[in-house]
Amino acid sequence: MTALDTLQRDLDTLERSGRRRALVPVQGRDFASNDYLGLAGSTRLREAVAEALARGVPVGSGGSRLLRGNAPEHERLEDEAARFFGSEGAVFLGSGYCANALLFSTLPQRGDLIVHDELVHASAHEGIRLARADAVGFAHNDPQAAAEAIARWRQAGGRGTAWIAVESLYSMDGDRAPLADFADLAERTGAMLLVDEAHATGVFGRDGRGLAGRLDGAENVITLKTCGKALGCEGALLLGPAPMREFIVNRGRQFIFSTAPSPLMAAAVRESLRILRDEPWRRERLHALVGRAQAALAGLGLETSDSPIQRVVLGDDRKTMAAAAALQDRGFDVRGIRPPTVPVGTARLRISLTLNVTERDVDALVGALEEIL
Repeated sequence: MTALDTLQRDLDTLERSGRRRALVPVQGRDFASNDYLGLAGSTRLREAVAEALARGVPVGSGGSRLLRGNAPEHERLEDEAARFFGSEGAVFLGSGYCANALLFSTLPQRGDLIVHDELVHASAHEGIRLARADAVGFAHNDPQAAAEAIARWRQAGGRGTAWIAVESLYSMDGDRAPLADFADLAERTGAMLLVDEAHATGVFGRDGRGLAGRLDGAENVITLKTCGKALGCEGALLLGPAPMREFIVNRGRQFIFSTAPSPLMAAAVRESLRILRDEPWRRERLHALVGRAQAALAGLGLETSDSPIQRVVLGDDRKTMAAAAALQDRGFDVRGIRPPTVPVGTARLRISLTLNVTERDVDALVGALEEIL
């Protein structure tokens, strides 16, 4: 059997289990993207990129940041982002996946312990796999379970630093972490708190600073603010104490050995941060859509969240994908989510609310969902 035969056999197994993935063209009303504030196609972002091109900002960076790829736009973005989020230092990276992989594989050291929520993103798990530190998961959104994991480690002789890793808003359930409790735990135990704000940045907090906005700037807190969701761009920002930034520049392999992100994208993200300040109506309208969807979905007897992320758990993989296809046939871009992205037996429709749809679209979607279910 050749290597390609082995790959094909694996694909066939995925097909039989109803878990084989395929790329689907963008079509229908947007209930699938993470473009929560509708910025990806906004006039202001297009104009910001056009203005940057007009003043000579290059499309490509030409190299890593430590070679010739450190464009003025990268520095301006990091300075502005640090001020906006109230942190000492900021690092701009090409994606949230890269940022999480770098964060966990670089900052925790040998003898430390990473204590992570069992539902943290795949990119965090990738970083943990590469980490020098040991790692242990704890029950979802359970600070007491995290505390017990740290206590067991200390009792067994652990002398390093504990790193508590959570998301502020979880991408598949739309539920929030009890950040105040985790911050208190970090303070009591001398731990560092790592908060992935991917789905909260731009949507929650003063000026869209996220759910961890009150923690930004603390010496024991590092946050990840994704630029490819509500900010409508791509890339990610790691924010925290100044030594964090310097250590990443010196030791972060994903930073050191990657071509720097496009300077044009850095210019676009700067404009996105300004839009968050200038246009609070976007968040207000988004939360109104969320409230409307909550009421309509609750009328079908479905569990809801107070975030733009709504889930309809169907359990069976094939049933879930059939329901998604039926909604797509009716003009609604809703995607089915299956294991391993979510736990086995919890396949679901993930409904994402964005400013790319209207209240009428939300009502129509819920009506179609009622017929399908």
